[in-house]
Amino acid sequence: MDCVLVAGGAGYIGSHACKALSKAGYIPVCYDNLSTGWEEAVKFGPFERGDLLDRARIDEVLAKHKPIAIMHFAALSQVGESMDDPGLYWRTNVMGSLNLIEAAVEADIKNFIFSSTCATYGDQDNVVLDENSVQQPINAYGASKRAVENILYDFERRYGLRHVIFRYFNVAGADPEGEVGEYHQPETHLIPLMLDAIDGKRDALTIFGTDYDTPDGTCIRDYVHVCDLVDAHLLGLNWLKDGKQSEVFNLGTGAGFSVRAVVDHSKDVTNKAVPIIERTRRAGDCTQLVSGSTKAESELGWTPVRSNLKAMIGDAWRWHQTGHYSK
Repeated sequence: MDCVLVAGGAGYIGSHACKALSKAGYIPVCYDNLSTGWEEAVKFGPFERGDLLDRARIDEVLAKHKPIAIMHFAALSQVGESMDDPGLYWRTNVMGSLNLIEAAVEADIKNFIFSSTCATYGDQDNVVLDENSVQQPINAYGASKRAVENILYDFERRYGLRHVIFRYFNVAGADPEGEVGEYHQPETHLIPLMLDAIDGKRDALTIFGTDYDTPDGTCIRDYVHVCDLVDAHLLGLNWLKDGKQSEVFNLGTGAGFSVRAVVDHSKDVTNKAVPIIERTRRAGDCTQLVSGSTKAESELGWTPVRSNLKAMIGDAWRWHQTGHYSK
């Protein structure tokens, strides 16, 4: 069977990608330093512990497994942290990615799938975003992802490294079968924070800002189920294997949900109320962030089937009750 190297394969999205690759008949080789990932999430193929800043280790793993493609999920992703310590993000996300990209070229791997983010678009409040929207990141996280996109463009021109770039909106949910799920330390994502509050693991869910220009006063985000997201990556892999050109795709549904709507819907799924604390707005939080693109659907044939609140909250709740990782 063909191997695919999954950088960051012990993390939230990477572990789901490894499961999807395994089900599709590939051997997913997880490459992860476990700084934010979990060894317990490595269940679907070989594990190679290593850091992207260690070029010799990357070369060793690529020579050993000879993957036909690389899926690159490994990155630091906390916006606040990136603003406090931008050097950490440029060093880890950009220099680490450059090592991986250069190693791919040297190993004659021509197919590269990169996990980017809608944060590259910056603060474009109430703008429906597509792949041609201006990229103007406002923090080191978004800027580091944009920089890696630019590296990929350059390496395709010079070395023929074909790539698919996926710019994610808000990823949510968990494996419906409960084998892997979302677990961060510290946790910053809305749905797991909400479930922690329901479970009594935190006193309450804090809603920042109730005076936005939206129907219920809370900000709106575009949520996509993690399983739908990784399905797009498999389609992207097929796209490259078929010899098609490099492309960029937004991964969002175009159907935004407000914070209040997510909270209200959780009661229907869990039969429990969410304790809430309301605070003033946070700096940098825009009113609405929604994908306006249908490019992944029209060109890749991607159809997000679980990206509804019932499935995203339900799958996350099932995982929340039964599965967590430990260092």
